[in-house]
Amino acid sequence: MSMATRTDTRSPALHLADGHDLIRVHGARENNLKDVSIEIPKRRLTVFTGVSGSGKSSLVFGTIAAESQRLINETYSAFVQGFMPTLARPEVDVLEGLTTAIIVDQQRMGADPRSTVGTATDANALLRILFSRLGQPHIGSPKAFSFNVASISGAGAVTLERAGQTVKERRSFSITGGMCPRCEGRGSVTDIDLTQLYDDTKSLAEGALTIPGYNAGGWNFRLYASSGFVDPDKPIRKYTKKELHDFLHREPTRMKIEGINMTYEGLVPRIRKSMLSKDKEAMQPHIRAFVERAVTFTTCPECHGTRLGEAARSSKIMGISIADACAMQISDLAEWVRALEEPSVAPLLARLQETLDSFVEIGLGYLSLDRSSGTLSGGEAQRVKMIRHLGSSLTDVTYVFDEPTIGLHPHDIQRMNGLLLRLRDKGNTVLVVEHKPETIAIADHVVDLGPGAGTGGGTVCYEGTVEGLRAGGTLTGRHLDDRAALKEKVRTPTGTLQIRGATRHNLHDVDVDIPLGVLVVVTGVAGSGKSSLVHGSIPAGAGVVSVDQAAIRGSRRSNPATYTGLLDPIRKAFAKANGVKPALFSANSEGACPGCNGAGVIYIDLAMMAGVATTCEECEGKRFEASVLEHHLGGRDISEVLAMSVTDAEEFFGAGEARTPAAHAILRRLADVGLGYLSLGQPLTTLSGGERQRLKLATHMAEKGGVYVLDEPTTGLHLADVEHLLGLLGLLDRLVDSGKSVIVIEHHQAVMAHADWIVDLGPGAGHDGGRIVFEGTPADLVAARSTLTGEHLAAYVGA
Repeated sequence: MSMATRTDTRSPALHLADGHDLIRVHGARENNLKDVSIEIPKRRLTVFTGVSGSGKSSLVFGTIAAESQRLINETYSAFVQGFMPTLARPEVDVLEGLTTAIIVDQQRMGADPRSTVGTATDANALLRILFSRLGQPHIGSPKAFSFNVASISGAGAVTLERAGQTVKERRSFSITGGMCPRCEGRGSVTDIDLTQLYDDTKSLAEGALTIPGYNAGGWNFRLYASSGFVDPDKPIRKYTKKELHDFLHREPTRMKIEGINMTYEGLVPRIRKSMLSKDKEAMQPHIRAFVERAVTFTTCPECHGTRLGEAARSSKIMGISIADACAMQISDLAEWVRALEEPSVAPLLARLQETLDSFVEIGLGYLSLDRSSGTLSGGEAQRVKMIRHLGSSLTDVTYVFDEPTIGLHPHDIQRMNGLLLRLRDKGNTVLVVEHKPETIAIADHVVDLGPGAGTGGGTVCYEGTVEGLRAGGTLTGRHLDDRAALKEKVRTPTGTLQIRGATRHNLHDVDVDIPLGVLVVVTGVAGSGKSSLVHGSIPAGAGVVSVDQAAIRGSRRSNPATYTGLLDPIRKAFAKANGVKPALFSANSEGACPGCNGAGVIYIDLAMMAGVATTCEECEGKRFEASVLEHHLGGRDISEVLAMSVTDAEEFFGAGEARTPAAHAILRRLADVGLGYLSLGQPLTTLSGGERQRLKLATHMAEKGGVYVLDEPTTGLHLADVEHLLGLLGLLDRLVDSGKSVIVIEHHQAVMAHADWIVDLGPGAGHDGGRIVFEGTPADLVAARSTLTGEHLAAYVGA
């Protein structure tokens, strides 16, 4: 008893386990990080800021999240690890206090034609179970409502071992699936224009095939020319009926072609499998151009675009089929599910209700479950991924977000901030890479990286509270309270672009006159119909240059010089100066180092363990053959030129012996969008999201056009970068002053304040949007305060 008394009066000591309340990073050197050492508090909201390219993603994603995932993967057996992506240990000395990391990034969701919002979030799976239990007439299991499952049946003899004897029995089986047999669950059918596949006046040998990748001499060409089914020297229009059938429609046939075992099949089914099975938005530009030219996509006449067979559409609950439910706006579907009262499926209804309510809460109530996931923007895709975590019971987890406010109106950002705080308050560590001052303001802890970008960044400039950041004097701190003023004088339009009766997606028969020769900003809450109006009514081509948010693709062999086309004039300049072939100055062609094939490093695959990359000893990482490096231009070899920054290269190619006007023009555009610090040969895989967006913007600026359509050009840009984009000599102003018309879809108030004319859509999202709620100057919008945008812009400019 006395022992108990002594224990009760002793002051409680901190348990050893409670001392691990920090994530410690020491000596991080991933990408451009320069021996970064920081301590991040757990169970708090930490925001990482800094100019684009300062090292935020390298620290958060490339170091902390990557090591957490690698350590979790190592807990699985070697067999399981063999099926998982191999992750190398980040370049860091010490990482302590890590917890399980859940990464919610901006990677676009799978662009498979059968992938929808419903399938990506499991909402469809719950609906299928619901209809299999309550739907009338009852047609079968949940598979009967899935557009990814085809109905099949079969019968035959099977051999069994029973009681020591071999017995033959006849068995039959059938699976009832919900897939529409006509479109195979895609919702659309395709008709191929054969005249776009080949020129029937020519023979194969004369280059009759006009399909990308089917050039004479390539394997796709040789498959047909050497198959024996057709004469490669005979014009296609002279083929017999059998020859034309074998050429266009023959079923897959195993055969030997030029001594190699291959599968031959007709040109039409081959094109369908290789090109039409992919989402059009995910195709490379030249493939997409061919598909748009050669293929007509029409809504499936049998399922009317629902992807489901007739039986699946016939089974209903309260007069609603699963196709009707998936086509509903999610906010309306949530109300319909709430009205269902069926005790036999109560747990299922509760889970479905929770999922649908999460969509509404996160600002995606305007979507429908049958929306193709490939059509979602980066911001929408990130928020869809968040849905499965909102109701999670897990705590002490590290959630890692990559600019969760991208694509959000200021009104929606407030809601997103609430969700981030809710995740934190459940006892989780929330790490956010962010530029928006509204989200930086709610942080418990701020880590500011910089001071510059690329080689000028990679150090921690500030760590602490938001108040300390404001007073700290860093680039982010100085610009945190920046507010753009409204224009005193707006430009006068030179004409108008008339849009009449726009009805795409949620637009309600919209009529609008967009002024030309000025800077027009189209704004409104997420889902109000901005992209539907602009991209749907002003298609690219015919004098219109459209820069959307589609991610740029590139392997570790791609770099700014290859992506922008800069390497072509540089190669020609080197070739002319040295009297040799331009191909010698490409690390992907004749000039490649034979030891590493122009990669600069040699990769050693270690199966389920992370591979090892070692610098090539032959070229010392320069990627070129030694003989190529003996050729110089202006005193520099090609590897030294590719190691230059854009700023240095602009000066180098602008004057003197190395003067190359074509290269200088491209470099000038790269410097204009704030990428002067990038190395010409830096792999695209190491660029941040903001850097890629600006690289794409600079490339499109070279296109000739009278109207430029930009989709959120401030995505991924730091506060200081936005100022650069809008400065008096900024890119948008220079475009307009040169006689162009610029139409920008944008949420950033600084861009709105700088506009000559604003078109505001709303008032809400989905079927609550799709109307023009304001047209006029920014000053008129602020004065009226008649819309959500007007209220937020007025608060921003302090009116």
